[in-house]
Amino acid sequence: MSRTTTIGNMTGFDGMVFGARRAFLHWSSQLRPIGGAGARHAAGLATATLASALLFGACPALAQDLTFLDPAGPIARSELDHFWRIALISSVAVLPVLLLLPLIVWRYRAGGKGAFRPNWDYSRQLEITMWGVPIVIVAILSVQLVRNTLELDPYRPLASDVPPLQVDVVALNWKWLFLLPEYGIASVDSLTIPVDRPVEFRLTSDSTMQSFMVPALAGQIYVMPGMETRQNLLADRQGLFVGRNTQFNGPGFAGQSFALQVTDTAGFEGWVSRLRQDGPVMDEAAYALLATPGTAKDLSGMRWLALDSGGAFGFAAYPDGLFDRVRQRYMTQLPVGPAEQPGSPNYAPEGARQKDSQHD
Repeated sequence: MSRTTTIGNMTGFDGMVFGARRAFLHWSSQLRPIGGAGARHAAGLATATLASALLFGACPALAQDLTFLDPAGPIARSELDHFWRIALISSVAVLPVLLLLPLIVWRYRAGGKGAFRPNWDYSRQLEITMWGVPIVIVAILSVQLVRNTLELDPYRPLASDVPPLQVDVVALNWKWLFLLPEYGIASVDSLTIPVDRPVEFRLTSDSTMQSFMVPALAGQIYVMPGMETRQNLLADRQGLFVGRNTQFNGPGFAGQSFALQVTDTAGFEGWVSRLRQDGPVMDEAAYALLATPGTAKDLSGMRWLALDSGGAFGFAAYPDGLFDRVRQRYMTQLPVGPAEQPGSPNYAPEGARQKDSQHD
C-alpha cells in the first residue's frame, strides 16, 4: 500500500476550484458588451476589480448546489473552515491590488493629478512592504497547510465509540462498485451508510486512474489499479448526497457519479436486508459484465441485475476476496494481458453472455 497518493486529498481543493469556476462563468455570462473603446477598457477594469468580490458574494447562493459549501460531516466542515482561513489570509495580498489598481490607473491617466517622476527608481519602504508582506503570508499559509494536512489525513481513523463501517470500492469504467465485507453485499452506483458511524473506504481500480470524491463529506482521493488508498469519513446528518469521479477517464467521465444515502440505523439495516433478499449473487460472469465499459444504466436492461428503474442495482453476495484479487491483478510487475482484464472481449465472454441469456 502506498501513502503517497494521500496528497490527492488536498482538503477539498478540487471542490473549491469547481465551485469558483462555476460561479465566475455564471456571473460573466450575464455581462453585456458596452459600445466604445473607452467603455470596453472600463468594463475590463471593473471586471478585474470586482470579480473576487462577486465570486465570494455568490458563494452563499451556490451553497444549495455545491455541497462543498454545505458540509454534512466533520471532515468536510474542517475543510471548509480551512478554505475560508486561506481565503482570508490571501486577501491581505489580493485585495490591495484589486482596490488600488483602478485608483492608480485613474490618478496616472493622461491629464491626471499624478506626479511624473521619470528619475525615481527606489523606495526602501516599498521594497520592505512588497517583499515582507508576501514572505509573512507564505509562512502563515505553510503552517496552516502542514497543520491541516496532518489533521485531515484520510488514512487516520476517526475517533468514535462506534466501530467503523468498512466499504471496499472498485472503480470501473464508468461506474463504482461498493463491497461491504461485514454484510457480504455489494451495490453499484448507490451506497447507503448510517449516520454518526465512521466509514472506512478502501479503494482500488480495475480500469484507469480515477478520483473518488463526496464533496459534502470529504475531499477527493486518487484511485489507481494495483494500489490501495483509504479514506475515513463520517456523516453527522441524514440526506442524499452525490459522489463523483473527478479524474477524466474517457467518454463516460461526465456521467460517472453515485448516490450516497445517509440514514438512521434502521434505514441502513433495511437497505442491507433488501439487497440480501432481492439481489442476485455476483459471480465471475456477472463481474465481467459490470467491468465492461459503460454506465450502470447501460446494464439496467439486464433484468437479473436491476433492482429498480433508475439503473441502480446490487448483489446479495459477491466472490470472497474480490477486492484483493482486483488489486493484486496489477501487482505482478508484468503487463496484464487482455484475457486478464475484466471488460475486455476476451475476459470470460461466454460465461457472461450465457448468464445474461438465461435471464432474458
